[in-house]
Amino acid sequence: MTRIAHIELDDANLPPPTPEIEQERRVAMFDLMEDNSFVLPKRDDRAVPEGPYDVGLSIRDKRLVFDVETQSKEKAAEFHLSLSPFRQVVKDYFQICKSYFDAVKNLPPSQIETIDMARRGIHNEGARILKDRLEGKVEIDDDTARRLFTLVCVLHFGG
Repeated sequence: MTRIAHIELDDANLPPPTPEIEQERRVAMFDLMEDNSFVLPKRDDRAVPEGPYDVGLSIRDKRLVFDVETQSKEKAAEFHLSLSPFRQVVKDYFQICKSYFDAVKNLPPSQIETIDMARRGIHNEGARILKDRLEGKVEIDDDTARRLFTLVCVLHFGG
């Protein structure tokens, strides 16, 4: 019951993603639905609506917004996070992804592996930042943080 059952990205006002970005999105959403951990902590002696949860992820007024509802559409939580802490790591992640996609087309496996290791390192840093920013709002595991960070990047791509 402590999981995301459905996630919706509000990307209606964003430009169409590149095929690579769209693939990253599909994989992250599939992996997230297969396995995730999403626990709303108790706050101020209020009861926490039980999951699983439907989560809406969007960028509004230059803030990352998580809208969390129960599957019966009861509001469970809403978090607004500044995008500032994510800007550099998202920029670095897009640059390394571009290098990776270019390398896959032209370079030998050993060089691709080196770039992929750097890509994973930047991705892990972004997931750590997301997890830190969500502290006290929701408890997520490392894999969930990584998949959510990918979706944050997808939203950043258009924003």
